[in-house]
Amino acid sequence: MGASEKQKMLAGEMYRPGDPEIQADQAAAKAWMVRYNASLAAPASERRALLRELFGEVGDDAVIRPPFHCDFGYNIRIGRSVFLNFNCVILDVVSVTIGADTQIGPAVQIYTADRPRDPAERRSGVEFGRPVVIGSNVWIGGGAIILPGVTIGDDAIIGSGSVVTRDVPKGATVVGNPARATK
Repeated sequence: MGASEKQKMLAGEMYRPGDPEIQADQAAAKAWMVRYNASLAAPASERRALLRELFGEVGDDAVIRPPFHCDFGYNIRIGRSVFLNFNCVILDVVSVTIGADTQIGPAVQIYTADRPRDPAERRSGVEFGRPVVIGSNVWIGGGAIILPGVTIGDDAIIGSGSVVTRDVPKGATVVGNPARATK
């Protein structure tokens, strides 16, 4: 017997997102988001406890300000003292790892979900994921978009509104669309 659609998704292989098991996981994440996004006035410690219900890992003193949106949550790992400002989106069909002390501005979007380049294959409705890794002590400005498969090195800075289409080396500052290193 072959791998389930969820197993294919988690492995970064082509999968069908309409699969009932995948849909059930997304429904559970949606129900969790209703609770989490209603917790804005709650102390950070209570919101962190909610994060630990869904995320794969949540470091001490991590803060995500609601509203926050994700696909599944269980593929997200955030280190200690990570901060995500209001209205961030993480599409986590595969792993998203955010290192300790990283600061992420409002309305940042992190995508792992991708689509086939072949039009016939894309029309069939399959998709796949590519992991995103964000190092420690990274600063991502508001409105930035991180595309599937990108790795951002420790101590990097991503300018507000940048679209990060490729890996960013340790300590680099990138800006623009597509994001490019500053001189």
